[in-house]
Amino acid sequence: MIVQRYTENALRIIFGSVIDLEIHEQVRRAFFICRSLDRREILEIVPSFCACVIIYDEERISFPELAALLQERLADLSSVEMPPPRIHKIPVRYGGEYGPDLSFVAGHCHLRPEEVIARHTGELYTVYTVGFTPGFPYLGTLDAAIAAPRLETPRTRIPAGSVGIAQRQTGIYPFESPAGWQIIGRTDASLFDTKHPPYSLMQIGDKVRFYEVP
Repeated sequence: MIVQRYTENALRIIFGSVIDLEIHEQVRRAFFICRSLDRREILEIVPSFCACVIIYDEERISFPELAALLQERLADLSSVEMPPPRIHKIPVRYGGEYGPDLSFVAGHCHLRPEEVIARHTGELYTVYTVGFTPGFPYLGTLDAAIAAPRLETPRTRIPAGSVGIAQRQTGIYPFESPAGWQIIGRTDASLFDTKHPPYSLMQIGDKVRFYEVP
């Protein structure tokens, strides 16, 4: 674990440099421990693939003080009681107007479109982190047999609910937005609701399974 200054009022706790379930579990535990501290000095905790960024009130605590506190509290990551991950079942319409890149992915991977769908729905994915747009879940790990590159030129707009893949990840676009991933389907599931905290349907550590609908 490395604690380093990130900006003038933020620090970063780094657990590794690769997308890995073991590192993810360390990040998740650190996130819950930091949140449980309930300190006024800590304004926001942002977990990512390999690190947590802590944004703090520099008028209430200095970087050395906060770094020392966190190094002490995070010395034993097993000390926090973790909530069980929630499992989200997400309906998806694949191909056609809903998934314009399904045929490309199938051709790129030397599979039939039905085989791509079967492999995409056959995994139980982990929410590694949430970001890009509010509620966007980065899900892994995608079956290597259907891994595909990002678009060379991102689209300027795709519909809300679009399901994409890029390399060994898959994800869902909660809103109409630009997109550089291969879009293979679309869901009607709502991923972000400003009226119901914590707003994002999916949280770090949750599990996701997709299933096909007509």
